[in-house]
Amino acid sequence: MPVYFIVIIFVVSCCLLSWLSSRLVKSLVQIARYLQWREFIIAFFVMAFAASLPDLFIDVNAALQHKPLLALGDILGGNLVDLTLVLAIAVFFSKKSLSAESEMVQTSAFFTTAIAVLPLLLILDGRLSRIDGVILIAAFFLYSGWLFSKSQHFKKVYKKTKESAVVGFKTFLWNILKIIVLIGLLLAASQAVITSAQFFSNSFGISLALVGILIVGLGNSFPDLYFSIISARKNENWLVLGELMGSVIICATLVLGLVALCFPFDIIDFAPFFTARIILIAAAVLSFIFIKTGRKITKKEGLVLLFLYIIFLIIEIFLT
Repeated sequence: MPVYFIVIIFVVSCCLLSWLSSRLVKSLVQIARYLQWREFIIAFFVMAFAASLPDLFIDVNAALQHKPLLALGDILGGNLVDLTLVLAIAVFFSKKSLSAESEMVQTSAFFTTAIAVLPLLLILDGRLSRIDGVILIAAFFLYSGWLFSKSQHFKKVYKKTKESAVVGFKTFLWNILKIIVLIGLLLAASQAVITSAQFFSNSFGISLALVGILIVGLGNSFPDLYFSIISARKNENWLVLGELMGSVIICATLVLGLVALCFPFDIIDFAPFFTARIILIAAAVLSFIFIKTGRKITKKEGLVLLFLYIIFLIIEIFLT
């Protein structure tokens, strides 16, 4: 099969995953409104979760097909892209800088840095076990518990509409049905991405882990990039940082934790992960320092993060 045909399938599948995720998030938001969740919870939890759906479906599906290294590469690569390229582009689209005055964002920055590094510590023994999976999922619930506990500080809730309870309940059930259908389509699209990744690995003689880091991780960051650009242009800085932080945390804990529970695995060769691990730690620490010191990320700091991603690409493509 021609390489260009597989590339087209991969790109179309990634775009389809992003589009399906956007449809899914609309249904999730409508359900959240029906259940009278606060806007805060939707912005910081639902949006980040929705942006992580491509990773969830691809990585769990890959684990079930005994390709966990692809999942690990995708998560490390995706989080690296979010904390460098996506964050930098969001800063460039903002008016002056990305403000991080909120105490919630400040605390989330600490969670993000710690949790981004946590998987790297757990795989130091050369294995991601089911116990590691439990630890990661526990970290996810710890963050989620803190997140929901702070919602009482936000008074703004969705206004009640005039539609009847019966009509509202029918819409609620219709959204549930749409979610089930969308999940099925997401599974199909994720399978196409996995098949394409395997083809790239075989054709170019590189490991599945490296394909996950360089290609799949970047493709799965499209929803984060789109949402960040839109929010930055509207000067909704807290949405940019909250969604990116939530996405990093969800992928590094819930998604990777589910992978470990489904299929614990050994890492025989750390070479494909070496550069990504170093750059990811540097990106997590730098973004944390930028947010804590000036309570904002400036355009100069955005350039630093972009330069860090370019260094990563140069090393991975030309020096490995």
